[in-house]
Amino acid sequence: MEQPTGFIVAVDAVMRHVNSARPDAPVRAEPPRTARLAAPRRLAAGALRRLADQIQPTPTSSARNIPAGAC
Repeated sequence: MEQPTGFIVAVDAVMRHVNSARPDAPVRAEPPRTARLAAPRRLAAGALRRLADQIQPTPTSSARNIPAGAC
């Protein structure tokens, strides 16, 4: 064996990998994700809603009362 240190490190890494799949392996909880870019997301959502309202406006209460053949 030319590199005994590399062999030892490789065996240790393989054993940690194999043992991590065991049912009694320690479980690390994922840290909570921080809300990044919250303000730009709200701005983009507002802009997309305004754009959607311009493209396909919602009917108002007065527009609903117009008879179908009147236009």
